Amino acid sequence: MKEFTNYFLLGVSALLPLINPPGTALELLSIVGVDQAKPYKVLARKMAVNTILFLLVVALAGPYVLQFFGISVDYLQLVGGAVLIAMGWRLLDKPNEQSDTRDPNIKRAAEDCVVSAWQSRAFYPLTFPITVGPGSVAVMLTLSAQAKNSEIGARIPAFLGLLACVVALSVMVYIFCAYAPLIAKDVTLRTHSWRAAHHCLLADLYRCTDRMAWDAFSIADNSLRTLVRSAKHSLLQKDGMVKLDCILA
Repeated sequence: MKEFTNYFLLGVSALLPLINPPGTALELLSIVGVDQAKPYKVLARKMAVNTILFLLVVALAGPYVLQFFGISVDYLQLVGGAVLIAMGWRLLDKPNEQSDTRDPNIKRAAEDCVVSAWQSRAFYPLTFPITVGPGSVAVMLTLSAQAKNSEIGARIPAFLGLLACVVALSVMVYIFCAYAPLIAKDVTLRTHSWRAAHHCLLADLYRCTDRMAWDAFSIADNSLRTLVRSAKHSLLQKDGMVKLDCILA
């Protein structure tokens, strides 16, 4: 049970930022289109099933492939980390770079309105590389190789933890992709409402600021006038006292 929990949590923490179900839903929206009546639920179901099968094959066959080619887990971790660093650096260095959705195959898929054509592209490019990319493959290979190298009694719970992780992430992919248009519409409405409330708040803030500034100016003006009157009154009193001293003298 401990190995199951450890590998489940480790897999979720490592694969969730890479698979990124909300980002996958946005990619699907950019490909399929928001206003078009497209089979989102069908595509989401196929993408979720393909994700489970693809990562399961990687988890089960990956360690034996690495063993066949003589690739160690440490070297795989080094290469996988380099791949993730390169992907992150590319995103930071080129924020305006066009994403993989500009691929010619994806453009042809976006221009094709036939449902069967969308379903035939459910694995490529919708599942790979949009949902499961090279980074996810490298992470799954590393986790499965570590699970295979563990003790015999801990191998099955470790692989079951990875399987549960993949199923949970695939369910999230299905939920976000199946209801992507509704989520985008709700986010748009909330964004407009937030912007309207933000503008109203700024207008009230500006009015309050202007009122506070005017009140502060009025207070300063009254204080200055009072100070001037006091100064004049003091000067008049001093002048009167001087004249009185001259008369008395």
